[in-house]
Amino acid sequence: MKSPAYLLLIALSLGILGNSYGDESIFSGPQVGERLSPFTVRGVFDQDAGKDLDFVVQAGGKPIVLIFVHDVNRQSVSMTRILSQYAFNRAKDGLATGVVWLDDDPTEAETSLKKIRHALVSQVPIGISVDGLEGPGSYGLNRNVMLTILVGKEGKVTANYALVQPSLQADLPKILKSIVAVAGGTVPKLEELEGMPETMKKQAPMTKSQDLRPLLAPVIRRDATAEQVDNAAKAVEELVEKDQAVRTEVGRIANTIINAGKLSDYGTARAQEYLNKWAKAYGDASSQKQDEKRTSGDKQ
Repeated sequence: MKSPAYLLLIALSLGILGNSYGDESIFSGPQVGERLSPFTVRGVFDQDAGKDLDFVVQAGGKPIVLIFVHDVNRQSVSMTRILSQYAFNRAKDGLATGVVWLDDDPTEAETSLKKIRHALVSQVPIGISVDGLEGPGSYGLNRNVMLTILVGKEGKVTANYALVQPSLQADLPKILKSIVAVAGGTVPKLEELEGMPETMKKQAPMTKSQDLRPLLAPVIRRDATAEQVDNAAKAVEELVEKDQAVRTEVGRIANTIINAGKLSDYGTARAQEYLNKWAKAYGDASSQKQDEKRTSGDKQ
């Protein structure tokens, strides 16, 4: 029987990890039926710049989509852009939207947001949480996920998505269905969403030749010797040097494992050293920065 760690790695490699690890559900934010409490964010762009905003109060009980961005990388930004664009297009139907940036350094967060504004939807209100990386205390957000997406109506949560590894193909249809349930209309096909075709071209799936399961599995075997781990890791690093897509995928997988707080579940101490190394060497720079902040916060 394969170990839970091995099965999770397979799911990560295929990009099909959902909202749970094994039988353990991942929770972040108020659950379905619970109250959407008011909270404050600091506006960033245009007329909202520098102002205190409360997306829940502003919605006034109307259908609302709240996107909490815990970790900034290609996946989280793509999901935020496509979803918020759809929500903005439904504003005429009474749907409110708010994007909440979570960061312990508001000045640095504002600088980062201005740098990537072109990758976001400028018409959708974006605010930096005044409560830091943890977000509003009453919301109980989980910092080990990339995104927490809440759909609500009449001041209560109607759907909650805690996404460890956001997938436009796997997660977005379910989120859209939840939005339509409160705002009406018809669930659109993914290819019909504004910006979706261009995004999918940039996120082309890995080819069969880049299937990492056979390559990574020997690295995280529980009974592997240090020499076996080193040999398996060497094979990974040799392929990484030849293929940028593999480099990106290895970095993504390593970062996701670490962000989820599951590193100790993977192989031996030697294997965990390699996962840490690959997360830093091949992973998204912004994800690494968030990891460093989290580690620093844990030590305080």
